[in-house]
Amino acid sequence: MGSPTLSYVLVTPARNEGRFIEQTIQSVISQTVLPKKWVIVSDGSTDQTDSIVTKYLPDHPWLELLRMPERRDRHFAAKVRCINAGLEKVEELDYDIVGNLDADITFGPDYFQFLLTRFLEDPRLGVAGTPFVEGTVQYDYRFTSIQHVSGACQLFRAQCFQEIGGYRPIKGGGIDWVAVTTARMKGWRTRTFVEQVCYHHRPMGTASVSNYRALYKLGMQDYYLGGHPVWQVFRACFQATRKPYLIGGACLLAGYCYALLTRVEKTVPPELVRFHQGEQLRRLRQVFVKVLRAQN
Repeated sequence: MGSPTLSYVLVTPARNEGRFIEQTIQSVISQTVLPKKWVIVSDGSTDQTDSIVTKYLPDHPWLELLRMPERRDRHFAAKVRCINAGLEKVEELDYDIVGNLDADITFGPDYFQFLLTRFLEDPRLGVAGTPFVEGTVQYDYRFTSIQHVSGACQLFRAQCFQEIGGYRPIKGGGIDWVAVTTARMKGWRTRTFVEQVCYHHRPMGTASVSNYRALYKLGMQDYYLGGHPVWQVFRACFQATRKPYLIGGACLLAGYCYALLTRVEKTVPPELVRFHQGEQLRRLRQVFVKVLRAQN
């Protein structure tokens, strides 16, 4: 692959991640290309998160721990505040790529070198990442385009991140999706590269809720992020074929319908809703065309 010349910085919001964060630290310090700076932002952690990070500071001067005040609630707007606080610590540095890295994932030693090389190869690549694996299950891209980049680890070209205005503080979630979709709306390419994976050690969306509740909340999120109702029906049908069978799809659709009927406020600009729904309908048309061709 050669040696990338791009430099990168990382920010990791961490709230009570004592079970996982040491694995993440070990993954980063083992990289073939190290970050220029990595700021781990402890969001009022009350477990051993801070002490685990602290023991790595003396031997890794590019690693910094920033502690935020304690709070009781857990939501994504607070995560954005942590990311922004971490970015303030790197604003005087000159870097090409900025990454948002979760505190509960691991990856191989050439992970960032691989992604940096992709940015070198494509000057219009604005956001990049890889699929994540949970246990033995890898994310399915039939209902999430290869253009989406998981929030477990998102790398942004610095210019792209500036143009989209960073992350939008949406309390209920979807901050990673909004950032990536906004980048495409502004003309940047976004891509998940399947040649590598990262390993997610806590199922997405279940940090504080059950799987059923998580799916219900995801359905609500699909509505307030502007998802098209036709797309949502097909997504729910697909979810019904996965564990928990049937009821999972029902929870997903119920959350969307509740948000629709109660007129939950959409948290993204109208132009982003139009762009998003246009992408969804184009993808559905592509699926139907493939099915019709296969039958003929």
